[in-house]
Amino acid sequence: MGTIIDYLKNYGDYTLDEMPFSEVDSLALSQFAYLKFDDFAPSVGEERPMAGLQEMMEHKDYDHLYADERYREDNTALFLGLSQSKRFGGMKIYNYVNLIDLENETQFSAVTFRLPNGVCYVAYRGTDESIVGWKEDLNLAFSEPVPGQRMSVDYLNRVAEDIEGPFYVGGHSKGGNLATYASMNCDAQVRSRILAIYDHDGPGFRPEVRARGYYDEIVDRIHKTIPHSSLVGMLLYSDGTYRVVESKTIGLAQHNPYTWLVKEEHFKIVNELYAGRKFMDEALNQWILSLSQEQVRTFSDTLYQVILASETDNLIDFTANWFQSIHKIGAALKEIDPQTRKAIIRIMKSLFEIISLHMKERMRSRNEQQREKFEQGIVQLEQMFMK
Repeated sequence: MGTIIDYLKNYGDYTLDEMPFSEVDSLALSQFAYLKFDDFAPSVGEERPMAGLQEMMEHKDYDHLYADERYREDNTALFLGLSQSKRFGGMKIYNYVNLIDLENETQFSAVTFRLPNGVCYVAYRGTDESIVGWKEDLNLAFSEPVPGQRMSVDYLNRVAEDIEGPFYVGGHSKGGNLATYASMNCDAQVRSRILAIYDHDGPGFRPEVRARGYYDEIVDRIHKTIPHSSLVGMLLYSDGTYRVVESKTIGLAQHNPYTWLVKEEHFKIVNELYAGRKFMDEALNQWILSLSQEQVRTFSDTLYQVILASETDNLIDFTANWFQSIHKIGAALKEIDPQTRKAIIRIMKSLFEIISLHMKERMRSRNEQQREKFEQGIVQLEQMFMK
């Protein structure tokens, strides 16, 4: 048992004709889309040859591919695994886009991979575990499309003109959301050519967003995979099918694709999410859908500022030390204007009320002492935000 890197080592000698394209292949390409192809691959409509993996390796600016230092070692191993395999060694890269708009809190990046068998994979880049990335994911809870979603549709319609025949679409994290959004809102003739849509732990959509697109036309082609303890992938996702992949780590760190376990040539699939994680995901979704669009916007904008003030810059550290983080947020809330602070307190109180109701229901089957201990904890949290 191993990861996508081990998968490439063990099965890279099988061509795509000998062993069909799979969810594991998709995850590898979705992670590969995080590399910085700015100096290597042609952009949309640019008149220059597609980039090959071997020529990229020999490029004088090869090191620039790994400008994102977070997974440098793993990303280097992934590049080598792809380039040295029969399966992907002849892959070509083109139609690269990487746009960052700090003012509108938008980061959009996509790339097209032409596989050795001639079939293309359109990959949308996701976000990382940073608080900025988390806020961008939370922005997807708005009922109107965010700029990145609109860009994803335009990109798919445009690059489909350069693709012959059927193709795949996919991505990890926000990239999975964009892949699905683009597929259900692109031109009808483009949508008809999509072989499969791969959503690897990407956020879902509000019901009204799905209703405005052609979600029903693509739902049978969506392959959604999430890790054992998924938060991002279950955000606003409650009425679709998914497969749960075992991870070699715990908690929110499972969002990292390099922790997903592969058994032989397939993911190691488990029955369901961890019970505690599934409960929290359900409560969070119920809470988000209970809020108005303006409340969601107020919450995400303000909480982003308060978390930054609490000297936490990533979601993993924030949730790993959740009680300390809440205390820091409480202190930071004192620095914002009274009207906004009251709105945030009301919004947070509604979340605790939902969690409390759900947990009290679950605890009915437990003994009285356990139930009283939990209820005391809920009261403490409520008091903190109701002062």
